[in-house]
Parts: sequence; structure tokens; C-alpha cells
Amino acid sequence: MQKPAELAEKFFGVPYEALDERAKNVARLIAERKHVARDSAKELDAAMTRGQRAADAVAAFGGSWIFITCFIAIMIVWVGLNSLILAKYSKTFDPYPYILLNLFLSMLAAIQAPIILMAQNRQSYKDRISAEHDYEINLKAELEIMLLHDKVDILRDKQWTELLTIQKEQMDALKNLLISSRTSGDKTSQSPAA
Repeated sequence: MQKPAELAEKFFGVPYEALDERAKNVARLIAERKHVARDSAKELDAAMTRGQRAADAVAAFGGSWIFITCFIAIMIVWVGLNSLILAKYSKTFDPYPYILLNLFLSMLAAIQAPIILMAQNRQSYKDRISAEHDYEINLKAELEIMLLHDKVDILRDKQWTELLTIQKEQMDALKNLLISSRTSGDKTSQSPAA
């Protein structure tokens, strides 16, 4: 089992202390033969505050077809109700340019926009954490592949050495057979025929 310092020198070409935290973590995990994979999204979700959960829920609802459908329905009801009251009583609670509706829409946008921005910031933070985790996994996989290449090279070199030794023994055995066949052939040609 190799030490993290040896792995750092071998694969990164720098001392272990010069590595960044992610590379140190990967070198340590390889040396300990532990896995890097974890569910970073679950870890982040477990650490969320109530406000962050609310921001995510508002952003999820505000970006859905249900919200758009409800929004259109409310506007149609608002305009229809005002038109109906205008036709029946010649008065409305919100006359034509719909200033009260415009006020409500502006307040909704003023509240919804920062909440959606908070949710987007959280999502970008999650994406950044996920990308860093993916980097660690990719780095570990790359280093593991390099270690496997080293092991395969060692095995190949060992097999070549063994094959050369076997071939040398076979060549010696063939030489001995050739020499013994020559000497036995010479003895049969030198013996007198009776």
C-alpha cells in the first residue's frame, strides 16, 4: 500500500504538502483504498435552512405551468369581474387601466424576483459543489488508471523475464538434443556392419 506522499510525488510531481485540498484528499483516499463517491446534493439538502427551502419552493412553483395557469386565470377573472360590474352597475372596483391589478403584479414581481435569485444562487452553489466532487472522482479515476497501468507494466515485465528464461531453457534443451542426436548418429555411422 502506497502512502499519499509517494502518490503525490509519483503522479503530480510535487510534494504532498504542495497539493490543494482536493488533490490531497484524493491521494489520501487512493492510499487508503477508499471511495470518493458521495451524494453531495443530499448533504447540501440536509444543511438547508427554512428560508432556503422556502426560496426553492417558491422558485419551483413560480417556474411551473401551474403558476402560469393560475396567474392567467386570476387575470381573466379580475378583468371579467371588473367588466361585469361595469356593465351592471356602471362602476368598478378597479377601472380600466387596472391600476390595483398593476400594483399587485408589481408587488408580486418585487417579492418573487429576489426569491428566485436566491434559489438560483443556491442552485449555482450546488452545481459548483457537484462539479468539485466530479473533479475529485475524475482525478481519482485517472490516478487509479495510472496505478493499474503501472501494475500491468510490472506484470508484463515479469512475464517477459519468465518467457525469456523459459526460452533460454528450451534453447539449451534443443542444443543438448541436437548434440546428443549428432553423437548418436556418429556412433551408428562408425560402427562396422556385420
